[in-house]
Amino acid sequence: MNILIIGRGGREHAIAWKINQSAANHKIFVAPGNAGTSAIATNIDINELENEKLIAFAIENKIDLTIVGPESALMNGIVDDFERQHLKIFGPRLNAAIIEGSKEFTKKLMIQYNIPTATYEAFNNFERADEYLQKQIFPIVIKADNLAAGKGVIIAQNYAEANGAIRTILIDKKFNSESLIIEEFLDGVEFSLMAFVNGDKVYPMEIAQDYKRANDNHQGPNTGGMGAYSPVPSISATLIQEAIEQIMIPTAKAMVAENRTFCGVLYGGLIATKKGIKVIEFNARFGDPETEVILPRLKNDLVEIIFDLLENRPIKLEWSAKKSVGVVLAAKGYPNEYQTGQPIDLNGIHSKVNILHMGTAYNTDKKLVNAGGRVLFVTALEDNFNIARDIAYQGVHQIKSDNLFFRNDIG
Repeated sequence: MNILIIGRGGREHAIAWKINQSAANHKIFVAPGNAGTSAIATNIDINELENEKLIAFAIENKIDLTIVGPESALMNGIVDDFERQHLKIFGPRLNAAIIEGSKEFTKKLMIQYNIPTATYEAFNNFERADEYLQKQIFPIVIKADNLAAGKGVIIAQNYAEANGAIRTILIDKKFNSESLIIEEFLDGVEFSLMAFVNGDKVYPMEIAQDYKRANDNHQGPNTGGMGAYSPVPSISATLIQEAIEQIMIPTAKAMVAENRTFCGVLYGGLIATKKGIKVIEFNARFGDPETEVILPRLKNDLVEIIFDLLENRPIKLEWSAKKSVGVVLAAKGYPNEYQTGQPIDLNGIHSKVNILHMGTAYNTDKKLVNAGGRVLFVTALEDNFNIARDIAYQGVHQIKSDNLFFRNDIG
């Protein structure tokens, strides 16, 4: 079977790694991929947003299944375009991917269908947003109303920070957004719950917790995620069931009711508050870095799951009881300005770790270098968290590069 994965990050490397473990004989292509995917798949020099070229490649190479990684490709209508050519593809159509593409749409959806979330107001005018802020209690959360790779969310501790945030979004246009939402700050334990979804059929995965802030002790700016672990002992089975029944299933049904039937991976960024589980955000695809710690715990064949889902066959997910911990190594300066093309040496790494590439390439001298802000994700899967964490950090410390940093408190 010929499989095409669209994307270039750690999520796509994890998907390729999982498919490569399948008993079936799959030929895997990744467009455009990275240095890590090139070791287990064939990288294709086509950008994620070049729909016509991707379609031509899929037809010419008789691709049986395409799996979409990044949200940018989904919001570029890749699924709609593939389906028009009768090509099998896994991911939501554009009108369903909007659940990630527009925070204002998603907030309205949740309010309409009584899906628990923070109260909010939306603004496209700086003065009106500022006037609203002057009457609020802090901290408060400000979000750019578009895709921002996990970096368009600001938790403002006071009015001055909030004013700066709305100025950055609405006047400086840092995130290329014409509007924003301001919502109440929710206090509690955050976790990520992903599910395979097709219409009103929802098959939840194991949960994970990621670390959004760049620095130790949850300090520094928001990032796309600096590490993750799975499962999450502080979230009980009862709370998980509440999240499935009160959030994930109702959201899937709401999308059907809105003629935006969702097919793919629905990601719930959730928080357990004193008043129950609430939604922080939804994504329309596999989370990154959560995918890298969840897929190693999945016992099923990922390709079989996807085909069963697409063809409306029942699914029974099976999970390892082992604990998964992963640490991101990022380029110094991330999530702000950083250098690319900096050398990395992966020789002599602990054999028990799995290194997934998030932003890497080979230079003209065929040396491994960084090609993005988040560069490598070092994971370990062990019987308990302490061992998994220790092994992951052993691997982190064995990586040789002067240009990378990491958090010391993952897991």
